[in-house]
Amino acid sequence: SFLTIQAAANTAEPGDVITIHEGVYRERIAPPRGGESDVKRIIFQAAKGEKVEIRGSEIVKNWNRFTGDVWKVIIPNTFFGDYNPYKDQVHGDWFNARGRVHHTGEVYLNGKSLWEMSILENVLQPKRQADKFDPEGSTYTWFCETDDDNTYIYANFNGADPNQELVEINVRKSCFYHDKTGINYITIRGVRMSQAATQWAPPTSEQIGLIGTNWSKGWIIENNIISDSKCSGITLGKY
Repeated sequence: SFLTIQAAANTAEPGDVITIHEGVYRERIAPPRGGESDVKRIIFQAAKGEKVEIRGSEIVKNWNRFTGDVWKVIIPNTFFGDYNPYKDQVHGDWFNARGRVHHTGEVYLNGKSLWEMSILENVLQPKRQADKFDPEGSTYTWFCETDDDNTYIYANFNGADPNQELVEINVRKSCFYHDKTGINYITIRGVRMSQAATQWAPPTSEQIGLIGTNWSKGWIIENNIISDSKCSGITLGKY
């Protein structure tokens, strides 16, 4: 048995079945190899009756009250490794930013995403967006800024104490995706995948989804619940 899904993937050979037991796995799975055929594939599956979640986020504590319902956290940039979603902006062909900045990061309170604001004032004094799909949620807002050393996130939790509740932030650009192409005949089933800092996926470049095949063939993605991807949920590759 293994403590991480990636550790199991590293040892799996064509024809193997990886059974994942209940838990929240905060990792990006990048299988180093795929199967050989439709009948000799590598299968990732949740154990029967068990809730398996893969999240592209991490839990963040140590929030300090900034003012009123607004809290602030300072995170060293080293926390993010080689990819900081609060420096990275959503961009690409066919993307319309509508005159404001959109980061690939996200803030979640007890599993529900907050609304990113382009200026701090809209976190300090959020305005209810009555014409939007989630009027009540529109007053739960966040804003970020970065310098060479730290990332600063401000969030309006509307009375909730973020140090007592579950607050998560996007840190990984996907949950199940390999940088290499040709990782064929993979099956993944029965898993909940969420909270990834995915980049925009224009038709003219690599398309990174919360889960993606990256130009590989023979994948089966079935009976999963995929949500809270900043841009794309599932990508199959440009061609």
